[in-house]
Amino acid sequence: RSITYTDAFKNKFMDEYLAGKLPRQIFDENGFDVDIIGIKRIEQSAHRWKKAYEKNGLIGLTDSRKTGSGRPLKRELTPSEVIERQEARIKLLEGQVELLKKLEVTERRLLNARENLDPNKVYQLIYETIEQNQFKRMTKYFCDLLGVSRSGYYSYLKASNIREAREKLDLDAKEVILKTFNRRGYKKGSRSVKMILENEYNIIFSRKKIQRIMKKYGIVCPHRRPNPYKRMAKATKEHQVVPNKLNREFKQGVPGKVLLTDITYLPYNGNCMAYLSTIKDASTNEILAYHVSDRITLDIATQTIHKLVNNKKITLHEDAFIHSDQGSHYTSPRYQRLLKTYGLGQSMSRRGNCWDNAPQESFFGHLKDEVNYQSCKTLKELKAKINHYMVYYNNYRYQWNLKKMTPIQYRNHLLVA
Repeated sequence: RSITYTDAFKNKFMDEYLAGKLPRQIFDENGFDVDIIGIKRIEQSAHRWKKAYEKNGLIGLTDSRKTGSGRPLKRELTPSEVIERQEARIKLLEGQVELLKKLEVTERRLLNARENLDPNKVYQLIYETIEQNQFKRMTKYFCDLLGVSRSGYYSYLKASNIREAREKLDLDAKEVILKTFNRRGYKKGSRSVKMILENEYNIIFSRKKIQRIMKKYGIVCPHRRPNPYKRMAKATKEHQVVPNKLNREFKQGVPGKVLLTDITYLPYNGNCMAYLSTIKDASTNEILAYHVSDRITLDIATQTIHKLVNNKKITLHEDAFIHSDQGSHYTSPRYQRLLKTYGLGQSMSRRGNCWDNAPQESFFGHLKDEVNYQSCKTLKELKAKINHYMVYYNNYRYQWNLKKMTPIQYRNHLLVA
């Protein structure tokens, strides 16, 4: 005719009920026979406990019949009973004070840690706080304190298995991406990683996934810093400037026709300086010839031209021309006579306009990002590193704007087409 439930079960019922479970499901999972108790009794109990919990919290769920039963005491208390009751009250107040102190420290820590966190991180913070400090039954309080929903917190706890499975998949992807990132000794961005995975490992990852994994685990590709003060060298007045016949039409789809050239500085071993001159095919991005020297005389430019013409692996177009800036090397009468001797045309960027030779500038930027040339002790060591990078760049460095091919693969693709 009457059923008494323990305080522990009522507390557990409220936790699971607030997490979204139905009263009948909770009773059934905790070993009660729903048919014997009756669904109406279960619903009435749930309504009564919910109302008491909203009014007085956990205290409202406590069975007061044990302490409040019987007739009120009319006699005067003995001195020993008064002392006993006062000591119990003092212990209760001391416990409440300690709890408030502990709660105050926890509140400050949570609010400080809450800054700039997404909701999932906040849920994790609440969970760790409750578990470490034994703040049971205070989920709603902490959720309100940090401005997140309680239903979201319980959903977060339910999805722990899904998160663990997803984390495992991310770790597996991280291993593959990290292996590709460090392949052949040069660090790469998300585009290069995607192309290498597809071409060499037959693994298809979307670029967004690669970017997410790299960001999540701190896999950072070096970035060039723009230099607003960098300007092209001004040509001397006695040297002759030729017109800009390229007009930024770099991708003409004809290998060996548009040839870009420039010179860059390579400091090494503290106070030593070397110089790199290259000739790049604008259509395929292939480095056709290059020369490293410790002197920036005219010979560095002319030697590069000699290497270009003597390279038997490439075939120049009959209308091939060299495009450069207006530096003194390229406006030199001796350099211009050399080009005419080899039947090469010439084009120059507008004065002080680096964008007219942008692909060549971009190559130097990538080289300086990916090659640790400053650690070289000798010029011979520096040359060896540059040689190694040129082989890597032409044969193994996939490029997004070359249909995800390497420069040599793209050159062969254009020749077949």
